Amino acid sequence: MKAAVLATAALLAPVSAGAQALRCAVPSGIDRPRPDRASPDQPRRVLPVAGYKLALTWSPQYCRSREGGFQCGEGNRFGFTLHGLWPDGPGREWPEYCAPAALLPDSVVRANICATPSAQLLQHEWAKHGTCMRGYGPVSYFARATGLYGKLRYPDMDALSRRRLKAGRLAAEMVRLNPGLAAEAIAVTTTRDGWLDEIWLCLDRRFRYVRCRPGTGVTPGSDIRIWRGRR
Repeated sequence: MKAAVLATAALLAPVSAGAQALRCAVPSGIDRPRPDRASPDQPRRVLPVAGYKLALTWSPQYCRSREGGFQCGEGNRFGFTLHGLWPDGPGREWPEYCAPAALLPDSVVRANICATPSAQLLQHEWAKHGTCMRGYGPVSYFARATGLYGKLRYPDMDALSRRRLKAGRLAAEMVRLNPGLAAEAIAVTTTRDGWLDEIWLCLDRRFRYVRCRPGTGVTPGSDIRIWRGRR
C-alpha cells in the first residue's frame, strides 16, 4: 500500500527552519517492536523520581552513518526527534525498568512514530523510562513526552551549521525562541569529535524547566559542529 504522509499541526506548527518532522511518510506496515528488558548493563533500578530530562536527537547526525530504515530512509526528513522523557533519581543514579512492560499496541506506535521514528525505540523508552513514572500508562507517558516536545521552537539549524559555534550559543538560541526556558536548563551533548548529538532539557517533578546538574553535557564554551546532511 502507498505510504501515508503525516504532517500534523501538533508537530509542524511550532517548528522553525530545519527543526522537527519536516516530512514523515508512514508506511502501511510498521515493524512490530521486540520486548525490551533489563540487562546486566542496564539493570532494574526502582528509585524515587526527582526530576526529568527531555532528550532530543539531532536526526541528520544520527543518520550520518546509517542508510535506510524509517528514520533515515529517503521518504522522510527529520530535524530534532524525540529520544525520550527520562526520570532522574535524587542522586547520580536514575530509575529504570521499574516494572514489566508489555509490547506497545500498534495504535500507540503509529500515534508517536513521527516524533520518535522507531517502533523499537518507542518500546525501549516505555520499558526503561515510562514504567518508572507512577500513574502513567503507555498512552499517557507518550502524551506527556510529545506534549513537551511539540511545543518547542528551534533556531535555523542550517544557518547555525555554516558558522563557528559554541554550545552556549546554541543554548542561547533555544532560549530566545522558547519563553520560560533558561540556558542553565539546557545540556548539549556531542559525539567524540564534536558534532552535535542531542539536546537535553532538564525538568523538575512538575515538568518545569530547572537547572541541569553540573557536568551534564559539554561546557558552554565547547566548540560544536552541526551536520546538516548531504545538501
